[in-house]
Amino acid sequence: MNIIICDDSQNDRKILIELLQSYAQEKKQCFEMIEYDSGASLCEDESALQKCQLVFLDINMEDMDGLKAAIKIKEEYPKLPVVLVTAYMNYALDGYKVKASRFLLKDNLTETIGECMDDLIVEIQKNSRILEFSFVEGTRKLHADDIIYIETARHKNIFYTEKGIYSIYKKLDELEAELKDMGFVRIHLSFLVNMRYIAKISSYVLTLTTGKEISVPKSRYAQVKRQYMLFKGEE
Repeated sequence: MNIIICDDSQNDRKILIELLQSYAQEKKQCFEMIEYDSGASLCEDESALQKCQLVFLDINMEDMDGLKAAIKIKEEYPKLPVVLVTAYMNYALDGYKVKASRFLLKDNLTETIGECMDDLIVEIQKNSRILEFSFVEGTRKLHADDIIYIETARHKNIFYTEKGIYSIYKKLDELEAELKDMGFVRIHLSFLVNMRYIAKISSYVLTLTTGKEISVPKSRYAQVKRQYMLFKGEE
C-alpha cells in the first residue's frame, strides 16, 4: 500500500512513520511511505496522488494547510481516504466538512493509529477489488478503478482501461450488475462510466478526464448528475 504523509514538522512525520511501520510489521502488511513537508508540494504531485491509497495530512501547515489540501485532493480523488492529523481538538468539525475519513490527535496517535488503520484497510480493500474478465483477447484481472468506461459496439462491449482496450461478449446489463457499488454510472444504453474519471457534466454532455465527451440523454441527465454529485459527496 502506498501511503502519503504530509506534515511540515519532520519530527511529527518521523513519529507517524514509526507507528505505521510497527503496525505494518504486526499485521504483516507492506507499506510504501512518501513524505511531503507542505500541502502545496503534495497537491502539485499528481503522479503520487494517483498511485497512493491513503493520505495523512497535518492541518496546521504554513503554505497550504491540511484542510485546503484535503479539499483540493478530494475534488480530484473523491474516494481517496484522507486522515487529518492535528494537535488541536477544535479542528474536528472542519475535518468532517472536508469529508476526511478520520481525524486523529497527535498526542493520542499511539492509542488510535491501530484501530484507524484496521478500519481504513477494510475500506481501501473494498474500493480496490480485483475483477477477472474473459475478454476476446484472453482472461484479464483488473481493478475496478482501472476501468475508465465501457461502450457497447455491435454484439460486444469494449472496455477502455488504464491498461489497454479489451472486448467481451457480455451484456452491458450484466456488467453493470457486476460493477454495482463500485462507482459506475449508466449514462445510457451503450455506456457505463467510472465516475472517478468524470471531469464535468454540463449541458447534457459528460466530459471525461481523458478529454472524451459523451452525450447524456435528457431523460437520464438529472439522474446521472445526481449520482455523480453523491459520488463526490456534494449532496
